[in-house]
Amino acid sequence: MGTPKILLPYNFTNFDKKALDFVCRTFSDKKEAEITLFNAYTPVPTIEMRGSPIMDQMRDTLSYLSQKVKEQEDALKTIKKHLLEKGFIEDNIDIVFESKKRDVAGDIIDLAQKGQFNVVVLNRKPGKIARFFAGSVSSKVVAALKNTTVCIVS
Repeated sequence: MGTPKILLPYNFTNFDKKALDFVCRTFSDKKEAEITLFNAYTPVPTIEMRGSPIMDQMRDTLSYLSQKVKEQEDALKTIKKHLLEKGFIEDNIDIVFESKKRDVAGDIIDLAQKGQFNVVVLNRKPGKIARFFAGSVSSKVVAALKNTTVCIVS
């Protein structure tokens, strides 16, 4: 396979931690592996605020949401540090943190194809195997990507 070029979508769940652990265990002997952490967040809308009490409440809510987005970006940097502690090379770890363009599956597919990744590591909730075949992110990614190894961690 050569040097693994790994796309790891990350959405801050316990299942994502399992996928991260899988990458660390599976590719720990290939320190030259290129790893891209990816998160597509829902953008916070920009709304014209004029001095009404309702708009003040909305401003507080939007400010809270903006803070959560910033916290997610910082959390990805912490995950990068974790990969560095596991021995991966800093120059080979990237973070792609961007607003959703389509749906999560579509954004993963677009990035995987554009970035020419040869490995995509996804997670899925255990149980309900029917969900896997009925339109989940995992099933859409598996169906769309050709010549790419897709690992699904549960």
